[in-house]
Amino acid sequence: MFTQTIAQKLNIRTTQVDAVLQLLAEGSSIPFIARYRKDQTGALDEVQIQQIRDEQELYKGFTERKEVIVKSITEQGKMTDALQALLDAAQTITQLEDIYLPYKPKRKTKADMAKEKGLQPLAEMILAQTGDSPEAIAEKFLNEKVLTVDEALQGARDIIAEHIHEDLTVRDKLRMLFEKEASVISKVVEGKEDEAAKYRDYFSFSNPVSRIPSHRVLAILRGFLEGFLRISIEPAEELALEIIEGLYVKGMSPSSMHIRKSARDAYKRLLQPSLETEFRTKLKTEADEEAIQVFAENLRQLLLGPPLGNKRVLALDPGYRTGCKLVCLDDAGVLLYHDVIFPHEKNRQEAAARIVRDSIRLYQVQAIAVGDGTAGRETEQFIHSLQTGLPVFLVNEDGASVYSASETARREFPDHDITVRGAVSIGRRLMDPLAELVKIDPKSIGVGQYQHDVNQSRLKERLDQTVMSCVNRVGVNLHTASRELLSYVSGIGPTLAAQIVQYRTQAGGIRNRAELLKVPRLGEKAFEQCAGFLRIPGSDHPLDASAVHPESYAVVEEMAEDLGVSVQALIGNVALLEKIDIRKYIREGLGQLSIRDIVAELKKPGLDPRPEATAFSFAQVFSIEDLHPGMELPGIVTNLTRFGAFVDVGVKQDGLVHVSEIAHRFIKDPAEALSLQQQVMVKVLEVDLSRKRIVLSIKQTMPAPVNQAPKPKGKKVDQSPLPMTDALAALKEKFGR
Repeated sequence: MFTQTIAQKLNIRTTQVDAVLQLLAEGSSIPFIARYRKDQTGALDEVQIQQIRDEQELYKGFTERKEVIVKSITEQGKMTDALQALLDAAQTITQLEDIYLPYKPKRKTKADMAKEKGLQPLAEMILAQTGDSPEAIAEKFLNEKVLTVDEALQGARDIIAEHIHEDLTVRDKLRMLFEKEASVISKVVEGKEDEAAKYRDYFSFSNPVSRIPSHRVLAILRGFLEGFLRISIEPAEELALEIIEGLYVKGMSPSSMHIRKSARDAYKRLLQPSLETEFRTKLKTEADEEAIQVFAENLRQLLLGPPLGNKRVLALDPGYRTGCKLVCLDDAGVLLYHDVIFPHEKNRQEAAARIVRDSIRLYQVQAIAVGDGTAGRETEQFIHSLQTGLPVFLVNEDGASVYSASETARREFPDHDITVRGAVSIGRRLMDPLAELVKIDPKSIGVGQYQHDVNQSRLKERLDQTVMSCVNRVGVNLHTASRELLSYVSGIGPTLAAQIVQYRTQAGGIRNRAELLKVPRLGEKAFEQCAGFLRIPGSDHPLDASAVHPESYAVVEEMAEDLGVSVQALIGNVALLEKIDIRKYIREGLGQLSIRDIVAELKKPGLDPRPEATAFSFAQVFSIEDLHPGMELPGIVTNLTRFGAFVDVGVKQDGLVHVSEIAHRFIKDPAEALSLQQQVMVKVLEVDLSRKRIVLSIKQTMPAPVNQAPKPKGKKVDQSPLPMTDALAALKEKFGR
């Protein structure tokens, strides 16, 4: 039943779901399943496999909660066949909780106290609406606990109100009303207008639940938690009362007035607060997931950014007063030399130039990396003025300071201070951003929106999954991989990664994949999971440098033998590989999809999927004061959010391109048209010096297409001007202040 539900929800076959769940149960990782078990899963990708696992976790949570509820009701002695059938028919946690509501242990309510006074029959008589006078009936219930008719009727109304609150039909209909008609309303807390200035756009704000963007939900909730905003989520009250009265009020009997009072009380005191909490949680969860998705997408693009490769690099961590830390790295990223230069002090520029030129000559430098932080542009200009003939790259240094002070950095460079470590990190980021960025907590890289407001455990889980996916997609050189990089390889983790590095050091290297089985604690299952993602250039087996899994070496050897060549001669020989009849090599556990992958890998063994790094030059602007509306400048996309893109134009503050200013066609998400680190042309629309705000446009640098496509019909998407709150919050996330 569960696999069928997932299959229908994700629009895939039940057999595929079963295969994935079986592989996950056996301890297989998502990258391994996606890459090496395509025949079993029908070539499901990592996203689909992750969705299946997420659905499995949801079902697990649902099942566990249902068991708790059944146990609780049974222990109360209130379980019936009808109630059990109702619980069995429930398909969501919300439905379970609605059914459980009357039986859920809670503090004594007004209705409970009224029942203790014997007023339950009075409530039932009023609900029956027989035409008798409620006041006359109430007189029969007066006693030492109930002294007046009004007190008796109030108790009855309390019982009716709770009954309405627990009515499944009422809750279902009101839930639908909230989904369609409710609005998120925020108002400033009286007397806090000045303190809450950054939330000014939400001082008197209203947006339908069905259309409110996720970034606004998170902004409002942040203001609420900081004590500056009040929030309510509700439809028009009369619509809710109309639904309740339509279910409970029958005609114009004398009891109708009391039922209407009960309906109003039930809604205002019980139902509206309950549903508001439910929808606030729902909106927060959905906003969290969207923000986490944005972060994960951006992180993936950053990790898969173009590497310079194995080049000898001179790297500079810029600074004014304390100078620029200079390091020289060999083509494996090993630190060869470090120094400090002062290119921004006139009387020390000549000495700085001499050190740079001497370093380039002595260490045969092939490229120069400059951190893009404080004094980055000025340092870049100084290097260009030396006319070295080498490519100069401005490198994003977000998180470099986090790395330089980390245990990882201290372990790598115990004899050097944080300034040297930071400069080394900048140089290595240019050579291989993936290998270097895995050493930093992904949250420190600064490519998300409202990252501190979302569910932190869910954020960490998703970002770790993203890093793991990227590492395994690219593959890892076992000769040079750091402990941190190895820990993200399928089947390894931090403990085994440390064991591999220790073994590699003691043994003087690892000569082939088979030798991995000699690493302490690395058993057959871990070897199965990791071997295909580890590359060993120069191994005594030619396939060890490729993505072909050792379990498939025999079939490659058979292909080579059939073609009359060695395995080494077959690798990269496209003409020979085109002659292979894939059907000939199909066997148990190795189907057509896997064999196609093997042949494709043999054509381009160990191919890095990332593009090549290219140098980029900003315009001759260095501070926000150099900008004015109308200027057109080259820039680099540094962050993507759902409401727009941030672009670095070389003036320390990133500018914002609202989603409506990205393309001439309608786009809902900036990621539809842009990618992280993409080079773009932008037009300056607005410069606010006091708030250090830059508003940019991409589409205004391009001619509008002759045949403009019409905007899609359907659900309205909010593309109104971005509230300053969102821009400031995103900038704060970006710059950490």
